[in-house]
Amino acid sequence: MDNKKRGLLFKFAVIFTFFTLLAVVLGGLATYYSQMESYRRQCETNIRNIGEYLERLIMQDKENFAIYQRYYMEHFAEVDIPFDFNNYRAAQAEYEKLFAMHHPGRTFGVDIEFDALDDAVKKAWFIYYHEYWLLTFEEARAAFHIPYTYYLVPKEDIYYMVYMIDGERTAKKDSNGKILYLGDEYLDPLEKYPVQWEAWFTGKKLDKSQVWDNEWGHTYAYYTPLIINGRKMGLIGTEIEVKTVNEGILNNTLKQIAGVSAIVILCVLAMLWFINRHYISKIVRLGENIQVYAAEKDAAIAGVIEKDASGGDEISALSMQAAAMILELENYMKSLVETTKKLGEAQEKADAMSELANKDALTGIRNKTAYDKEIRRVEGDLQSDSDKKFGIAMVDLNFLKKINDTYGHEQGNIAIKKLCRMVCVIFAHSPVFRIGGDEFVVVLENNDYKNIDDLLAQFNGQLAEMAQDETLAPWERISAAIGVAFYDSAKDSSVESVFKRADKAMYLRKKEMKATRTE
Repeated sequence: MDNKKRGLLFKFAVIFTFFTLLAVVLGGLATYYSQMESYRRQCETNIRNIGEYLERLIMQDKENFAIYQRYYMEHFAEVDIPFDFNNYRAAQAEYEKLFAMHHPGRTFGVDIEFDALDDAVKKAWFIYYHEYWLLTFEEARAAFHIPYTYYLVPKEDIYYMVYMIDGERTAKKDSNGKILYLGDEYLDPLEKYPVQWEAWFTGKKLDKSQVWDNEWGHTYAYYTPLIINGRKMGLIGTEIEVKTVNEGILNNTLKQIAGVSAIVILCVLAMLWFINRHYISKIVRLGENIQVYAAEKDAAIAGVIEKDASGGDEISALSMQAAAMILELENYMKSLVETTKKLGEAQEKADAMSELANKDALTGIRNKTAYDKEIRRVEGDLQSDSDKKFGIAMVDLNFLKKINDTYGHEQGNIAIKKLCRMVCVIFAHSPVFRIGGDEFVVVLENNDYKNIDDLLAQFNGQLAEMAQDETLAPWERISAAIGVAFYDSAKDSSVESVFKRADKAMYLRKKEMKATRTE
C-alpha cells in the first residue's frame, strides 16, 4: 500500500513539474518575443524620426545643399580636408576671407552665384560646407545614441553608392591619418540592399527598414529620400544597433524562467511532503485561506495562515512558505503596477515626441509633415464630397536672404515669426503651416473661405502700415506676397493642383512687388 502511495505521489510530482515548467518556459518565450517585437518597432520609429530630422535641416538650406552636392561629386578628389577637425568656424573664416579678397563688395547668392566664383573660393566654400554637414550628422548620431548616420548619392553606374557624408570618418591613404577620405564608393547589389534601392527608386519614405549584421552589430537601417525641387538627390541613412539589447532581454527572460521554475519546484516538493504526511485538515484550511486571498486579494490573510501553522512539522513550514509567497506576490504586484505606470509615462513621452515631429521648431505652428497629413485629410473629403469648398493661400516672406545677410539670421528669424503671427491672427479660422524657410500655407475653409477678400485686404493693409512705421526696425517692417486659389472641380483633380495655382499667384504678386527671389 505504501509503495502504491509513493508511486502515485511520484507520478503526480513528475506530471505537475513537467506541465508547470512547460508553462513557465512558454510564458517566458512569449514575453521575450513580445518585448523583442515592441523594441523593434520602437527602434524603427526612432531612426525614421532621426532621418526626417536631418532631412528638415537640409531642406532649410536646400539650394546651397544642391550646389554642395554637385561640387562634391565633381571635385571631391581635388580637395583635402583635415581628418581631425572638430569645428567648421576656421573653414568658414577662410572662405569668407577669400570671398572678400576675390569678390569685394559682392554678396553670395544675391549679386553673384556659385558658378561665377573664383575656383579657390569655390573650394574654400565646399570645405566649410562639408565640415558643417559632417559635424551635423555626427552630432545627430551622438545626440540620439545611434551608431551610424550617413548620406548616400547613387552614381550613374547602377547599384553603386557614394558615401558623400560619412558619419564614420575614414582617413585618406598615404596621408598618415591627417586627410579626410572623400568619395567613398561601394557596390550595393539589389539582392543585398533591397530596401535601400526601393527607397531610392520610389523616392518614398517606406514603412520598413533594412536589417543586417555588419561591423556595428545587428542593426536596423532606415533610408529617407532627399528630394529638392522635385529632383531626387540622395538617401539619408540612419542605423541603430539592437543586438546587445536583444541579448539583455534574452538573459533576463532566462533568469525569470529559472527563478520561477525554482520557486515552483520548491512548492511542488512542499505539497508532496504535505500530502504524504496525511494532514488533510490543515491542507483544507490552507486551501480555504488561499481561496480567500485569491478572491479578495487581501495580503492580511498571510497572518491567518501563519497563526494556523502551529507546530514544527512540514505542514506548518508549508503554511509559512505560502504566507511568505503571498507577501512576496503582493510586493511583486506593487512592483508590476509601478512598472506599468512607468511604461505609461514612457508612452506619453513618445506621444509628445510625435507631436514635436509635427511642430515647426522656430514658430511653434505646424510644419510640412503636418501639412502633408492635412492634405491627405482634405483629399479624403474630396472623395466623399466633390462639391467641397476650400482654398489655399500661399504666403512668402520677401527679402529674407537680404535680411539674413545684412542684419543676421536672428533678425531673419524675428521677421519670419512676425509674419507667422500676422498670418495666424488674420486667418484665425484656418490651419496655418510653415512648409519652408520663408513659406507659409493656409488651408482656407468655412468663414475664412467666405471672407477671403476682406482678409486679403487686411493682410495687405497691415503690411502697408508696417512699411510706413519708422518706429520699427528694418527687419520688423516685413514685406510678404500672398497668392490664393480656390478648388474648382472642373479644373482641379487634386489638392496639389490648387496648391500650384496658389503658388503661381503668389509669385505673380512677388513680381508686382519686385520681390522675386532673383532680386
